[in-house]
Amino acid sequence: MLGAPPAYGDEGETSQAESTQTTQTTQTDVADASTITIDQSTAVVSSTSGYHLVATVTNRTEQDLPAGTLTVSTNAAYTFVSRTDIQDWADGQANIPTPNELGTVQVPTLAIGESATVSLDVDSAQTALSSIATWGPKPLRITYQTQESTEFLHTFLTRSSDGLSMQQTPAMGLTVAMPLTSDQWQTDDEAIDDLISGDIDGADDEETASAARDKAAQAVVTLGTEDSKAVKAREQAFANHPMLQIVADPSYLNAVQMPPQVAGITQPGTFDITDYAAYDDADAYTQAGVSTDQWNAQAAQALYRTALGDENASAATYAWQGERDWSAQALNQAAQQGYDTVIATASFDQDETDTVHTGTYTVHTNAGDVTVLSEQRELGKLAKGQALSETTTAETTDAGLLARFMAQSAFYQMEQPYTSRNLLVTLDADADAEWINQLMSAVEQASWLSLTDLSTMAAAEAYDELDMDQVGNSDQSATDALAGTLATLGATRSDITRLRTAILDDADTTDGNDSGSRSRESTSADEWIAMLLSAHDIMALHALGAADGSAARTQMTEGLQLLSNTLYDSVTITPSESVTVVSESAQMPVTVSNTLPYAVRVRVSSLTDSMQIVTSRIADVTVPAKGEEQVTFTIRVSTSGSATATIALQDRDGNAFGATQNTPITSVLRISDMSGFVIIGFAVLLGALGLWRQFHRKKDANA
Repeated sequence: MLGAPPAYGDEGETSQAESTQTTQTTQTDVADASTITIDQSTAVVSSTSGYHLVATVTNRTEQDLPAGTLTVSTNAAYTFVSRTDIQDWADGQANIPTPNELGTVQVPTLAIGESATVSLDVDSAQTALSSIATWGPKPLRITYQTQESTEFLHTFLTRSSDGLSMQQTPAMGLTVAMPLTSDQWQTDDEAIDDLISGDIDGADDEETASAARDKAAQAVVTLGTEDSKAVKAREQAFANHPMLQIVADPSYLNAVQMPPQVAGITQPGTFDITDYAAYDDADAYTQAGVSTDQWNAQAAQALYRTALGDENASAATYAWQGERDWSAQALNQAAQQGYDTVIATASFDQDETDTVHTGTYTVHTNAGDVTVLSEQRELGKLAKGQALSETTTAETTDAGLLARFMAQSAFYQMEQPYTSRNLLVTLDADADAEWINQLMSAVEQASWLSLTDLSTMAAAEAYDELDMDQVGNSDQSATDALAGTLATLGATRSDITRLRTAILDDADTTDGNDSGSRSRESTSADEWIAMLLSAHDIMALHALGAADGSAARTQMTEGLQLLSNTLYDSVTITPSESVTVVSESAQMPVTVSNTLPYAVRVRVSSLTDSMQIVTSRIADVTVPAKGEEQVTFTIRVSTSGSATATIALQDRDGNAFGATQNTPITSVLRISDMSGFVIIGFAVLLGALGLWRQFHRKKDANA
């Protein structure tokens, strides 16, 4: 099927020199001038589809452009012979004539910065289209010409085998998968406030009350605004294309009202297993609130059942690649946690082969065999909206990317038309419904492609079997950002446990609030703390599933700091007025308020900035739930003057927390007892003695 480009008739005679000159003129004379972009094009041309194009021309020069024409042409007989050949055409470097004109459309005069959108509809019976006798990608040139300049845009027209009288070859397997998760997770401040206040809707029995508390903890993480808007549109796209393999984060399914049907589930929160393996410190993750019990395959299944409300529900589990490449250690961790199949980017396949191959590998890890499904490099980039080079100017729009995707996939099938292969392509998690519909609709119409599911690809014969020492390891050093995130999460979790062990009153096991609901009355302080820890750990999980510096990681870490700060700010010292002391001792009252749903038992410390005006040092106080209590410090003075007492809260271990308060103290000391007169008399006696000595000094004989 493959061979040298065919010879052309008189209509197509264009020498290489002429073609090269034309390309050079394009690059030099109209560089940074007008710009052609493809808004719509027919991705797969069949015997009845015809060809439809919508393009926009923008004047980027510094002067008005006169009216011009937009001409679309192809080469009906051309067959691309190599990957270099097809890439050179996309880059505008290939010497391929396009003698078969599809049509011409007029472009109006364009003022500086002005754009014009034009469309071209070509009937299937048109000579240029009907003369295409072989299926596959064809070069398509869009020419914009005015009296002053000419610009070309190189893209592709891909003909299906529909209606062609030629032998059919087996279709190439293609699996299109998409992770259903979010990179915009946000915290629900209202849900956090409800947790802190203990205002949780409950039930009559402890089992359902426990479920209500679990639900309340999960509610602290919610979808971002943009994700929430896109949910319904994407769900319709999923329903329209059932062969799109949706691999859902079960916590995402738990966050939407109507979970869509999925092909499988991934690790909760899309927890980054590659980061976990690189950091190589399980204790640091546990202290941060994320143990393997939260993200293993068993946890994923449990969360999936909760999302569906079906205790018997089950789904295939796939570990989705994180920010790093899959290392041998990361694959071993995935296997240990119950994931025997993982999704990998094209970076897993380090070897460049002459032709594309099935992206299924088997890796023998210490924890068992892992099936790695590796994405095909070029098709994967295009599916994610990435041009294959910086100079492929047609690949700046969805339509241009799609035209290249279909041409590239057809070329891969033509390389080895009788070899069975199954390629993997993944979409970005934020792919919108419009792109999903465009890509899947085009693939579904492609006669050279056969859509397969993930389970079929996983069961395919492995392209290669690897031991752990054969798996490429990229830079596995932990980033400073990851270390900082773990330290923050560890500190906020420690704050919650400290609240229970050193601040809450051990004797308090109920709310004590007469207006409390049934669930709050039956919830002990330990259960409340457990609920707070559960909420913390859910947020920590999502933080560690997001990329360094991402909005989601920032949202989660800031939300946890807010949780910690709000808890500790719930126990406060009420600001007191200044104190005036008119004797050697006085009393200074201090009021402590507690808005938590449980009583606290803390210490209040007082320290002045004066040696002559001091207070007693420590006072213990128990403050009821959502109440206040007063303690009294004794002030002692030895002289008139002023000082400032700094009042602070401490837990029972003597560690300070919360905001301090400053209370001014003014001493106006008055003598009012016998000891004062004795002191005055003694001072008078000393003064008299001094005067006597002054008048009775003996003169020095040597003076």
